[in-house]
Amino acid sequence: MKHALLFAGTLLLAGVAQAQQPAAAPQPTTLPAAAAALPRTAAPAGAELYFIAPADGAMVDKEFTVRFGLKGMGVAPAGITLAKTGHHHLLIDVAELPPMNQPLPMDDKHKHFGGGQTEATITLSPGKHTLQLILGDALHIPFDPPILSPKITVTVK
Repeated sequence: MKHALLFAGTLLLAGVAQAQQPAAAPQPTTLPAAAAALPRTAAPAGAELYFIAPADGAMVDKEFTVRFGLKGMGVAPAGITLAKTGHHHLLIDVAELPPMNQPLPMDDKHKHFGGGQTEATITLSPGKHTLQLILGDALHIPFDPPILSPKITVTVK
């Protein structure tokens, strides 16, 4: 009985102590875009990003090669900071561009080519798909203003 009373008293004191502590403020899951903004690299005047292949409207196999074209700049791997260079990112079926003041996402719809690649073989499901290129700086952040290719549509057999 003595132990039961001691145990009950301990629980009661713990409950009182916990009740007296202020509740923890809810932690934000993401920062507002302005707070998360990172410095952007200025885009050189006249830089152009485009698809060499496939052509807009092309019918392609399930697995096909995409060739990236860039005019007015060079390509360097991610993490390498050289004037007038960047690396490619391929947006697949992306309706809305990601935030331009943060590193580009990396997932099935946002492919990174941080090794400095200028082409890639990709596999898509049958049907219509949109493709667009965006150039990222050494930290995967789009240039200011963004260097984007026109969006193209391909149909996978």
